[in-house]
Amino acid sequence: MSRNDDVIELEQLLARYAVTITKGDIEGLISVFTPDGNYSAFGDTYPLDEFPDLVAAAPKGLFLTGTPALEIDGDTASGTQPLCFVEQSTHDMRIGYYSDTYARTDAGWRLRTRAMTFIRRNGDHDSGRPHAFERPSA
Repeated sequence: MSRNDDVIELEQLLARYAVTITKGDIEGLISVFTPDGNYSAFGDTYPLDEFPDLVAAAPKGLFLTGTPALEIDGDTASGTQPLCFVEQSTHDMRIGYYSDTYARTDAGWRLRTRAMTFIRRNGDHDSGRPHAFERPSA
């Protein structure tokens, strides 16, 4: 596979992430990750088995993503992708970027890790405030 093929496949993977989460398609969202994949934001890291509850607790809206900046190294890669989230009921926006790692699998490229960084009006970059999602107590 050529580097250009890898770039196109990774860009399509990230497009599937944005479309599936915008449409509330949790199974589709989980499918863009490796089985050991995780998402970090709001001061915590969430494994795939917590995604349904995490997404259910999150505001709904449109995930607008930009073209990712990718670094490909064989069967692994990393990248940064800008994000503008528009909340559906108020049209309030949140802006920031994802920092990702990727792995080539038998099913193609998949996200291994995705970490959200929010850009605040004051210029700060942070992982966000604690989320409405609460983990069940052990």
